[in-house]
Amino acid sequence: MQRKAQITSWLRDELKIPDFDLQPASSDASFRRYFRVFPLNDSSLNDEDDTLIVMDAPPDKEDTGPFVKVATLMAAIGLNVPLIRQSNLENGFLLLSDLGSKQYLSALNESNVEQLYADALKALLTLQRKGPKDDELPPYDHTLLMREMELFREWYLKVHLELTLSAQEQQMLSDVFERLAESALGQPRVCVHRDYHSRNLMLTTHNNPGILDFQDAVIGPVTYDVVSLLRDCYIAWPRERVEAWALDYLVQAAEAGVIAEKDEARLLQWFDWMGVQRHLKATGIFARLNHRDGKPGYLQDIPRTLSYVVDVTGRYPELHALNDFLNQRMSETD
Repeated sequence: MQRKAQITSWLRDELKIPDFDLQPASSDASFRRYFRVFPLNDSSLNDEDDTLIVMDAPPDKEDTGPFVKVATLMAAIGLNVPLIRQSNLENGFLLLSDLGSKQYLSALNESNVEQLYADALKALLTLQRKGPKDDELPPYDHTLLMREMELFREWYLKVHLELTLSAQEQQMLSDVFERLAESALGQPRVCVHRDYHSRNLMLTTHNNPGILDFQDAVIGPVTYDVVSLLRDCYIAWPRERVEAWALDYLVQAAEAGVIAEKDEARLLQWFDWMGVQRHLKATGIFARLNHRDGKPGYLQDIPRTLSYVVDVTGRYPELHALNDFLNQRMSETD
């Protein structure tokens, strides 16, 4: 309540916004919260917005600097991201344009999925073609890739499942993690949103989609955001359809000069193995959100997320050891 009172004071006393109502808009897997600002009279908040969004990012837990930087870079290339109307970085407050409340996750259905994904992939291609380069964002390097996969070992296997791993199992995981990192590092490098999925894409009437939660963007593997979108932790589509979408996109990327590789088998392996890396990380994060942060809601997404890992590792001999481990150890915990 103290943070909300500070926001109210900032809006009313410093920004001189007229009477308004402040209502929760959403929260995410971090410490950030969002509030929607509704005017209580006939005048709009300004000439451009009927409502606004306040990001509340406690400065002792969140750094708003990356959000501001990436939002500015993405807006400059025409992507539909929240525009920063006002900022109070000292207190961790940002006043943003409002992209609405309709997430892709709640909007997607059989009748619109082709168009909505086409819009999302078009925006992604713009990001990859025109987005930030090596000197503007951190690299998605070996250290970061490995640290993310370690979340699976530490938080899901050891904490959530309470497994005691043998030395052989520990080594197997490390070897697989290295193979996955090597595959990721061998791909063309582009700007990576890093959480490009149905909960961070908003259905908008203009310049669809609205894009959120991009503050952790890095320069890294070309397939990362593609697999985040098409093998989404929150909604699943048939494998054959996903592969067709992925290959069509990667061919477009080659035609646009984003990548030189045109071998479909190679492109699909990049996509598949990148997905395993991401889904191992996500599974670990979901477990950590439950055990460390008291957010159990994400546990329901683990079976879907791990099903991608089991499917892909079963189709590549180099990853069969992980597949065998998951099938054996997971059955022991059922």
